[in-house]
Amino acid sequence: MDILTTLQALNACHGPAGDESGVAQVIRTLAAPYADNITTDAMGNLIVHKKGIGPKVMIAAHMDSIGCIATFVDEKGFIRFGRLGGLDVPELLSTPVRFKNGVHGVIRAEEHTDPKDLKLDKLFIDIGAEDEAEARAQVLPGDTAVFDTPVQGVGRRLLSPYLDNRIACVILLMVLEELRDRSNDLYFVFTVQEELGLRGARPAAYAIEPDYAIAVDVTDSDDTPGSQHDGTAVLGKGAAIKVMDGSVLCHPSMVAKLRTLAKEKGIAAQTDIIRSGGTDAGAIHQSRGGVITGGISVPCRYIHSPQEMVDASDVEACAALLTAFVQSKLD
Repeated sequence: MDILTTLQALNACHGPAGDESGVAQVIRTLAAPYADNITTDAMGNLIVHKKGIGPKVMIAAHMDSIGCIATFVDEKGFIRFGRLGGLDVPELLSTPVRFKNGVHGVIRAEEHTDPKDLKLDKLFIDIGAEDEAEARAQVLPGDTAVFDTPVQGVGRRLLSPYLDNRIACVILLMVLEELRDRSNDLYFVFTVQEELGLRGARPAAYAIEPDYAIAVDVTDSDDTPGSQHDGTAVLGKGAAIKVMDGSVLCHPSMVAKLRTLAKEKGIAAQTDIIRSGGTDAGAIHQSRGGVITGGISVPCRYIHSPQEMVDASDVEACAALLTAFVQSKLD
């Protein structure tokens, strides 16, 4: 499976938190040749089942992205908007966006806004409308927009919006394509509304009731100028085996298992410890009586910005490690 081509297909969809169905449809089509069964639950989680006789394993990657939601259209046709997930205001200036119906615009700040006063209520989306009536014919309050920046290769690296977390969706699809061993009962879950508080993973884990789980997501890369060493992973050093983030302390047995597999299989790996933030692992490990949960992360620069960056070799390492885990003997 070509990483860049698959990523481009997923990012061509409209998929902010709460409206992930377009992304889910593309994933369903790509996963269908390798699945025994594909279902969608009431929340919108896409669940790809690969039947096996061993323990039940849930592998989660969220489909949703951060985004903007229109809240008000003024008399001049400019659109005020709210957050869907963690928008960082300084990162948004001059970012092109597109609405679900294909309308394009750009995010700008009110004239003469002092940088220290830059807040979301100082921003607006300009769609080129002459007045309120023309704007409302195209965009209404409640309509959502996503970053409309390109997906491209930069040497061995990928530069793209929404690598958080479409790149993990690509990894799950890569694993599905490569799987040969059916000893474990596998549930590949493409979750919704992670960016709004891990909302999709919680009911999915409750319904599946897995014995083991792994959340695949990005993690902050601690390798850019001025890094504060809030994380431990860097680009180009392999799959980041999660130990801790703001939502979870991964089960020691999972950390040890993943490290052992990486060593045995010759897969480049490193440690993922971050002080804040979280992944679907935070919701999954607390489901029912508890789930033995781990995480595999892709180091990523500029998370939640209109252009994020990962290393393709790390993506491949994450896919190899996840494949090794789901095909391994689990007690």
